[in-house]
Amino acid sequence: MPTARPLVDDILREHAALVAMLRDGEGADQIAAAGEALVNALKNGGTVFVCGNGGSAADAQHLAAELVGRFVSKTRRPLPAVALTTDSSALTSISNDYGYQSVFARQVEALGRPGDLLIGITTSGRSHNVLEAMDKAYGMGMTCIGLVGADRSAVAPYCAAVVSIPSAVTARVQEMHIMAIHAWCTMVDEEFSA
Repeated sequence: MPTARPLVDDILREHAALVAMLRDGEGADQIAAAGEALVNALKNGGTVFVCGNGGSAADAQHLAAELVGRFVSKTRRPLPAVALTTDSSALTSISNDYGYQSVFARQVEALGRPGDLLIGITTSGRSHNVLEAMDKAYGMGMTCIGLVGADRSAVAPYCAAVVSIPSAVTARVQEMHIMAIHAWCTMVDEEFSA
Protein backbone atom coordinates (compact mmCIF):
# COMPACT_ATOMS: atom_id res chain seq x y z
CA MET A 1 0.00 0.00 0.00
CA PRO A 2 1.47 3.40 -0.97
CA THR A 3 2.15 5.92 1.74
CA ALA A 4 -0.37 8.69 2.27
CA ARG A 5 2.31 11.30 2.96
CA PRO A 6 2.73 12.49 -0.67
CA LEU A 7 -1.03 12.99 -0.92
CA VAL A 8 -1.10 14.99 2.31
CA ASP A 9 1.89 17.04 1.13
CA ASP A 10 0.05 17.89 -2.11
CA ILE A 11 -3.05 18.98 -0.20
CA LEU A 12 -1.01 21.15 2.15
CA ARG A 13 0.82 22.75 -0.79
CA GLU A 14 -2.48 23.55 -2.54
CA HIS A 15 -3.89 24.98 0.69
CA ALA A 16 -0.81 27.12 1.36
CA ALA A 17 -0.76 28.38 -2.22
CA LEU A 18 -4.39 29.51 -1.95
CA VAL A 19 -3.75 31.25 1.37
CA ALA A 20 -0.85 33.10 -0.25
CA MET A 21 -2.99 34.07 -3.25
CA LEU A 22 -5.69 35.47 -0.97
CA ARG A 23 -3.17 37.31 1.19
CA ASP A 24 -1.23 38.81 -1.69
CA GLY A 25 -4.14 39.43 -4.08
CA GLU A 26 -7.64 40.82 -3.67
CA GLY A 27 -8.82 38.03 -1.38
CA ALA A 28 -7.79 39.64 1.90
CA ASP A 29 -9.53 42.89 0.91
CA GLN A 30 -12.65 40.94 -0.05
CA ILE A 31 -12.72 39.11 3.29
CA ALA A 32 -12.22 42.39 5.17
CA ALA A 33 -14.96 44.21 3.20
CA ALA A 34 -17.42 41.38 3.77
CA GLY A 35 -16.54 41.30 7.48
CA GLU A 36 -17.11 45.05 7.75
CA ALA A 37 -20.55 44.65 6.13
CA LEU A 38 -21.35 41.88 8.63
CA VAL A 39 -20.22 43.96 11.61
CA ASN A 40 -22.15 47.01 10.38
CA ALA A 41 -25.37 45.04 9.96
CA LEU A 42 -25.07 43.72 13.51
CA LYS A 43 -24.17 47.17 14.93
CA ASN A 44 -27.31 48.57 13.29
CA GLY A 45 -29.56 45.95 14.85
CA GLY A 46 -29.79 43.62 11.86
CA THR A 47 -30.07 39.86 11.86
CA VAL A 48 -27.62 37.73 9.91
CA PHE A 49 -29.11 34.98 7.75
CA VAL A 50 -26.87 32.35 6.17
CA CYS A 51 -27.61 29.70 3.53
CA GLY A 52 -25.85 27.09 1.43
CA ASN A 53 -26.06 23.44 0.37
CA GLY A 54 -24.15 20.38 1.56
CA GLY A 55 -20.82 21.40 3.08
CA SER A 56 -21.85 25.02 2.63
CA ALA A 57 -24.97 24.30 4.72
CA ALA A 58 -22.67 23.08 7.48
CA ASP A 59 -20.61 26.26 7.14
CA ALA A 60 -23.81 28.33 7.36
CA GLN A 61 -24.71 26.58 10.60
CA HIS A 62 -21.17 27.00 11.91
CA LEU A 63 -21.22 30.76 11.36
CA ALA A 64 -24.67 31.22 12.88
CA ALA A 65 -23.65 29.18 15.92
CA GLU A 66 -20.50 31.28 16.43
CA LEU A 67 -22.56 34.49 16.36
CA VAL A 68 -25.38 33.31 18.63
CA GLY A 69 -23.06 31.42 20.96
CA ARG A 70 -19.48 32.62 20.93
CA PHE A 71 -16.30 32.39 18.94
CA VAL A 72 -13.36 33.10 21.27
CA SER A 73 -14.55 35.94 23.48
CA LYS A 74 -16.54 34.92 26.54
CA THR A 75 -17.58 38.54 27.13
CA ARG A 76 -19.30 39.16 23.79
CA ARG A 77 -23.08 39.26 23.89
CA PRO A 78 -25.04 36.81 21.72
CA LEU A 79 -25.82 38.20 18.29
CA PRO A 80 -28.86 37.48 16.08
CA ALA A 81 -28.06 34.93 13.37
CA VAL A 82 -30.11 32.25 11.64
CA ALA A 83 -28.91 29.40 9.43
CA LEU A 84 -31.68 28.88 6.87
CA THR A 85 -30.52 25.28 6.53
CA THR A 86 -31.72 23.87 9.84
CA ASP A 87 -35.53 23.79 9.99
CA SER A 88 -36.35 20.43 8.41
CA SER A 89 -40.10 21.09 8.35
CA ALA A 90 -39.65 24.40 6.53
CA LEU A 91 -37.07 22.90 4.16
CA THR A 92 -39.26 19.95 3.20
CA SER A 93 -42.56 21.80 2.99
CA ILE A 94 -41.15 24.64 0.89
CA SER A 95 -39.35 22.16 -1.35
CA ASN A 96 -42.52 20.13 -1.76
CA ASP A 97 -44.84 23.08 -2.37
CA TYR A 98 -42.61 25.49 -4.31
CA GLY A 99 -39.53 23.54 -5.40
CA TYR A 100 -36.06 23.31 -3.91
CA GLN A 101 -34.93 26.50 -5.66
CA SER A 102 -37.24 28.47 -3.31
CA VAL A 103 -36.22 26.80 -0.06
CA PHE A 104 -34.14 29.76 1.20
CA ALA A 105 -35.98 32.62 -0.54
CA ARG A 106 -39.28 31.82 1.18
CA GLN A 107 -37.56 31.93 4.56
CA VAL A 108 -35.85 35.21 3.69
CA GLU A 109 -39.19 36.69 2.67
CA ALA A 110 -40.84 35.52 5.90
CA LEU A 111 -38.08 36.43 8.36
CA GLY A 112 -35.91 39.13 6.79
CA ARG A 113 -36.28 42.89 6.86
CA PRO A 114 -34.37 45.88 5.49
CA GLY A 115 -31.08 46.26 7.33
CA ASP A 116 -30.61 42.52 7.77
CA LEU A 117 -27.79 40.68 6.05
CA LEU A 118 -27.82 37.49 3.97
CA ILE A 119 -24.67 35.48 3.42
CA GLY A 120 -24.97 33.08 0.50
CA ILE A 121 -22.38 30.30 0.41
CA THR A 122 -21.94 28.41 -2.86
CA THR A 123 -18.69 26.86 -4.00
CA SER A 124 -19.87 26.85 -7.63
CA GLY A 125 -21.23 30.38 -7.38
CA ARG A 126 -24.35 29.18 -9.19
CA SER A 127 -26.59 27.37 -6.68
CA HIS A 128 -30.11 28.26 -7.80
CA ASN A 129 -31.62 28.32 -4.31
CA VAL A 130 -28.86 30.60 -3.00
CA LEU A 131 -29.24 32.94 -5.97
CA GLU A 132 -33.03 33.07 -5.52
CA ALA A 133 -32.53 33.92 -1.84
CA MET A 134 -30.10 36.70 -2.76
CA ASP A 135 -32.49 38.08 -5.32
CA LYS A 136 -35.27 38.15 -2.72
CA ALA A 137 -33.05 39.67 -0.02
CA TYR A 138 -31.69 42.32 -2.37
CA GLY A 139 -35.22 43.29 -3.40
CA MET A 140 -36.23 43.61 0.25
CA GLY A 141 -33.40 46.04 1.07
CA MET A 142 -31.18 43.53 2.82
CA THR A 143 -27.41 43.53 2.36
CA CYS A 144 -25.95 40.44 0.66
CA ILE A 145 -22.52 38.86 0.92
CA GLY A 146 -21.37 36.11 -1.41
CA LEU A 147 -18.92 33.42 -0.35
CA VAL A 148 -18.07 31.56 -3.57
CA GLY A 149 -15.44 29.72 -5.57
CA ALA A 150 -13.79 31.11 -8.67
CA ASP A 151 -17.04 32.13 -10.40
CA ARG A 152 -18.49 35.25 -8.80
CA SER A 153 -20.50 36.44 -11.81
CA ALA A 154 -23.95 35.18 -10.75
CA VAL A 155 -23.84 36.49 -7.16
CA ALA A 156 -22.03 39.79 -7.81
CA PRO A 157 -25.12 41.78 -8.92
CA TYR A 158 -26.75 41.23 -5.52
CA CYS A 159 -23.75 41.64 -3.25
CA ALA A 160 -22.17 44.46 -1.30
CA ALA A 161 -19.12 42.19 -1.02
CA VAL A 162 -18.05 38.91 -2.60
CA VAL A 163 -15.30 36.63 -1.34
CA SER A 164 -14.17 34.61 -4.35
CA ILE A 165 -11.74 31.72 -3.92
CA PRO A 166 -9.63 31.17 -7.08
CA SER A 167 -9.80 27.37 -7.21
CA ALA A 168 -11.76 24.70 -9.05
CA VAL A 169 -11.23 22.19 -6.22
CA THR A 170 -14.29 22.20 -3.96
CA ALA A 171 -12.40 20.99 -0.90
CA ARG A 172 -9.83 23.80 -1.16
CA VAL A 173 -12.62 26.38 -1.68
CA GLN A 174 -14.40 25.13 1.44
CA GLU A 175 -11.19 25.35 3.46
CA MET A 176 -10.81 29.00 2.48
CA HIS A 177 -14.49 29.64 3.24
CA ILE A 178 -14.09 28.48 6.82
CA MET A 179 -10.97 30.66 7.13
CA ALA A 180 -13.00 33.67 5.94
CA ILE A 181 -15.80 32.79 8.38
CA HIS A 182 -13.31 32.64 11.24
CA ALA A 183 -11.82 35.98 10.18
CA TRP A 184 -15.33 37.49 10.32
CA CYS A 185 -15.94 35.97 13.75
CA THR A 186 -12.69 37.52 14.97
CA MET A 187 -13.82 40.91 13.63
CA VAL A 188 -17.17 40.49 15.41
CA ASP A 189 -15.42 39.56 18.68
CA GLU A 190 -13.22 42.64 18.40
CA GLU A 191 -16.23 44.88 17.85
CA PHE A 192 -18.68 43.49 20.38
CA SER A 193 -16.58 42.16 23.28
CA ALA A 194 -16.91 44.04 26.53
